[in-house]
Amino acid sequence: MQVKVITLDNAPAGEIELPDELFAAAPRADILARVVHWQLAKRRAGTHKAKGMGEVSGTTKKPYKQKGTGNARQGSLRAPQYRTGGVVHGPVVRDHGYSLNKKVRRLGLISALSQKQAEGKLVVLDEAGAIAKTAEMAKKAKALGWKSALVVDAAVNPEFDRALRNIPGMQALPTIGANVYDILKHDVLAVTRAGVEALKERLA
Repeated sequence: MQVKVITLDNAPAGEIELPDELFAAAPRADILARVVHWQLAKRRAGTHKAKGMGEVSGTTKKPYKQKGTGNARQGSLRAPQYRTGGVVHGPVVRDHGYSLNKKVRRLGLISALSQKQAEGKLVVLDEAGAIAKTAEMAKKAKALGWKSALVVDAAVNPEFDRALRNIPGMQALPTIGANVYDILKHDVLAVTRAGVEALKERLA
């Protein structure tokens, strides 16, 4: 599949051959959903915590004798029915992440790339350049009509990354960090020539 290549100044810079198996596959909505859910689950901190009966402060002595008081039987003032008691089945610190097959993760990334290409929202850049000023990058993004874009390069230039990330809705990622969630989150996916080659190598 032949695709036109442009520069950040929106000038033509030749063409590039994109492999159909990576950029023209049938997008799988179910696979995309699975990969996004897996990514978001891994991001969760899981640091929520509530104290149980054995963790709250207080005496372990039986409040009063079992029988003969006329009150309901009680065994501890740490019980959940008391104001200072422990929480029953409360949240505990845990990892929300789970494993997902590498084949499914690979298919998810291919589906995301193919969906952007099918929607006409895949742009191939000649190179990202070394733009160091946010104002300059904002002008170029406006001229290109980008309001929300993800730029993927083989290795992101730190100056370019700093200039781009100051613009709301813009982000740059190295090829190794390209992921389904961020691709779907942004409207435009811009991949450099070097980024295309690195994606071919990663998904080979």
